[in-house]
Amino acid sequence: MSDTGPLTGEPLALDLVNTRPQEADLLGTPAQLRAWIDLQGDRLAEVQCAAGEAGPADQDAVRAVRAVREHTAAAIRGHLLGQPPPEAALRALNDAQRAAPAVRELGWQDGVFTAASRRTGPLAVRLAALLAEAATDLLAGPAMDRVRACEAEDCVLLFLPAHPRRRWCSPTRCGNRARVARYYQRHKPA
Repeated sequence: MSDTGPLTGEPLALDLVNTRPQEADLLGTPAQLRAWIDLQGDRLAEVQCAAGEAGPADQDAVRAVRAVREHTAAAIRGHLLGQPPPEAALRALNDAQRAAPAVRELGWQDGVFTAASRRTGPLAVRLAALLAEAATDLLAGPAMDRVRACEAEDCVLLFLPAHPRRRWCSPTRCGNRARVARYYQRHKPA
């Protein structure tokens, strides 16, 4: 991860929201979306396999993912401020999931029954449904009460702290900048 690349390693819904740091949009083009999907690895394996067959992400997928991102961010922001989430955000996240419901397909492999969730439809619809489902899992789960905003002045990223004293989105991103700023304040000539 670099200062300009997406922050990854948080719950999928937070990774999605964090693709919009400050004024940048890290999911502005199909190529950027494809790169982010690849960064997510197994968490979006269903879409990666299907996307390989259907071709690269297109502008419809970018629009769908950005819409889910904005609604997820609005719901999280409301929660962090102690306010109810916007009704439109909840409705949009539910609609995205309904557009490509997960169906458990029964299979047989090496003498054993298998079951796997599959979604059908265009890549944009499947991807939006997967990301809306991840947002639902985060928002309705117990981890939501631990989600925090980075304390750096110029950062808007969110994280789920593994340690209660964590204050920054990343020790190499904002944490390092804060430590350097404190050092310069302590050692600046009077």
